[in-house]
Amino acid sequence: MSLSHKFRNQEKLYFATFTTVRWVDVFTRIAYKEILVDSFKFCMEKKGLEIYAWVIMSNHVHLIMGTKGKPMQDILRDFKTHTSKAIIKAIQDNPQESRKDWLLWMFAKEGNFNPNNKNNQFWQQGNHPIELTDNLIIDQKLEYIHFNPVAAGWVDTPEHYLYSSARDYAGIKGLLDIQLIC
Repeated sequence: MSLSHKFRNQEKLYFATFTTVRWVDVFTRIAYKEILVDSFKFCMEKKGLEIYAWVIMSNHVHLIMGTKGKPMQDILRDFKTHTSKAIIKAIQDNPQESRKDWLLWMFAKEGNFNPNNKNNQFWQQGNHPIELTDNLIIDQKLEYIHFNPVAAGWVDTPEHYLYSSARDYAGIKGLLDIQLIC
């Protein structure tokens, strides 16, 4: 991994992205998105994760994040480990999941290619963190995060998408207790 893709300074804010393997559209079901939301809440309460902006798309997540606790790379590693197991179990246990066999096959297939995995791989390797060094970059990433659901055609305005911090920035209470960037 190159230096450009590491959390070098734990005092700074970072833009991070993580994606499902093969860009599989998993987060089309509310139950799977709720696993992510609950896991973010846990990491914020117990591990010192600070979230300044976020969005859950159908196959990836974007964050602007910081930390007052564990190093960011450790928090995201633990988050991805926990959520991958929890989501795969939720898929297995969901009798209404029409794509169950295909999804489980895909995660098992991808897991076979990675010697770091025992069985399945849900998330792609890495988080592609970008240190946010000035207000221009912060504003660009904030707008990018919040307009992702608009660009996908899911909503007309960012604050109408429930699984995003755009609601908080519009003065509407969102799902997570984020810290607003002034």
